[in-house]
Amino acid sequence: MEETQKQNKIMRVVTGVIFSIIALCCLFMGGLPILGFLLVVIFLGSAEYVKILRTKGFHPSLSLILLTDTVFALLIFFRRFDLLPSIISLATMASFLMVLFMGRQPYIVNVATTVLGFLYCGWLPCHLLLIRQISADRINAFQIGTNEGLWLVIFVFLIVVATDIGGYYFGSKFGKHKLSPVISPKKTIEGALGATVLALIVAAFGVLYTKLTLLHALIAGLLITVSSQLGDLSESLVKRDAGVKDSSNILPGHGGILDRTDGYLFALPVAYYYFVNFACGHNIIIEFFKYIQGAINVYFG
Repeated sequence: MEETQKQNKIMRVVTGVIFSIIALCCLFMGGLPILGFLLVVIFLGSAEYVKILRTKGFHPSLSLILLTDTVFALLIFFRRFDLLPSIISLATMASFLMVLFMGRQPYIVNVATTVLGFLYCGWLPCHLLLIRQISADRINAFQIGTNEGLWLVIFVFLIVVATDIGGYYFGSKFGKHKLSPVISPKKTIEGALGATVLALIVAAFGVLYTKLTLLHALIAGLLITVSSQLGDLSESLVKRDAGVKDSSNILPGHGGILDRTDGYLFALPVAYYYFVNFACGHNIIIEFFKYIQGAINVYFG
């Protein structure tokens, strides 16, 4: 038993290192490599998502999910953000039409899980491209410059990794109080706190390779680690409801693509919107107060 556990731990580390090296190489190269990497992850994750839901008797449209996911990634890659609302609207309507003309019971659930599929498995991970493009002034086949977006992606990557390591170490060593006994019985409050502390320590070093101030680095680190842990629990919720342990066995020691990337699905969007609205772009709080001040001046002026 102990020998098996030891082998599983070794396999988990080896798989994690290989996956991380591939991901980092694609991130640094940018352009088509990162687009290709993202599409592979999205396609495999979407297939796992549909497979999990089919165990519940649901039948989301994998073909529509994959088509919509691909369009999301391509539009973001070529910076046609103006078309994204149209695609979300058309894909949602198409979900109804596919069930209407070719679907089967349960109709409403199949529509809902198809929409959730292209949002959860496609739209959320596409924020990787959005962060990578921050401050980029050009796009070509093999490089999106060495820009601030690259280092911000690395920042997010390291914090999520620190969250996983901290949660596993502190949870196994000190875990006593269950964090969510129904959804994920192995996760503990101590593990979550340890994950957060280690993530904040790693985040503080972000000032050395990004343009973030220490305050922004710590706030971003806190948001990323919390959202990563919530993303992990959310995927566990789906698996628990479907009665499956892992989303697949494609990654030895880790399970499936969704098992390996579930934290990133929430962390990437949260990080992106914090970066562009507070840390790297216009501060929306300052803009809001400027708007209020302007309105007051007009009203009383």
